[in-house]
Amino acid sequence: MKNITIKQYTSDYYSLWNEFVAKAKNATFLFHRDFMEYHQDRFEDFSLLVFDAKDNLVSILPANRVEDTLFSHQGLTYGGFVFLETIKLDHAMVIFKSVLSFLHKKNVSKLQLKQMPSIYLDCFTSEIDYALFIIKAKMTRRDNLSVIDTKKPYKIAKSRKENIRRGAKNNLEIREELNFELFWNEILIPNLNKKHQAKPVHTVEEITFLQKRFPENIRHFNVYDGKKIVAGTTVFISEHVAHPQYVSGNDDKNQLGSLDYLYHHLLAEVFKDKDYFDFGPSNENQGKNINEGLLFWKESFGTKTVVQDFYEVETANYDLLDTVML
Repeated sequence: MKNITIKQYTSDYYSLWNEFVAKAKNATFLFHRDFMEYHQDRFEDFSLLVFDAKDNLVSILPANRVEDTLFSHQGLTYGGFVFLETIKLDHAMVIFKSVLSFLHKKNVSKLQLKQMPSIYLDCFTSEIDYALFIIKAKMTRRDNLSVIDTKKPYKIAKSRKENIRRGAKNNLEIREELNFELFWNEILIPNLNKKHQAKPVHTVEEITFLQKRFPENIRHFNVYDGKKIVAGTTVFISEHVAHPQYVSGNDDKNQLGSLDYLYHHLLAEVFKDKDYFDFGPSNENQGKNINEGLLFWKESFGTKTVVQDFYEVETANYDLLDTVML
């Protein structure tokens, strides 16, 4: 693969970009421009498109720039280079080198890569992982995701089963809803403020907009004790994975069994045909620490560990890829 051309994304490439995402072996709806651009006011978009000598689009890199650093992408849960299934290892390394050289010439000294966890992939795609080894990339972070492989038996702990039964005994009602305001305003925002002095990444207006744009990929469930909301979760759904992006319950969640009851319903009924159920990370301090209580709760549902890696690349090292192929 020779005569690579790198172009920065503009709206002129909107359709081409989204068509590539739909065909790629390692992309989800998060890479669709409509998802990426809901928060475009927060980031300086510097996404890249890679074309071959015949002007065929062969790779994209969702990204944003902050001074001399390119991130893939700070507004997304995961990112990295996106490829078609037909990509070969030597082609991927040529693309990687070309992008790094392009960035170096644009006075971008570092590339921060947020790799996509393996459970989200359509097929094997570790080409860039190998290239990162050759180019002496520095791993800056590693998160542990708690994941259930729904295709295999998983064991739910006794304490979780007791809470599930408690939820049923308390006649809790689970409803799928399109209105996010009740959960956001009465459960999620107060809890995040109380526990972490933080706010949800998405405002209620933003998550409502995204759900309307991606109705098959974003679903929301509330739990009610009578007429009172007591818990809820917003789930992001890709081809292989169901991932609760937000989950929270009121102070009575343990007495009512509301969260365990909800998650059992999602696992046993709603998303039983997905390959994986991703509870997400339990990390703090850039991956160096684990919230033990949170991890215990997830593992008591029978989850196993999948890692997500983060790398820092010196763009000036692009020529290290010249001598790999003999």
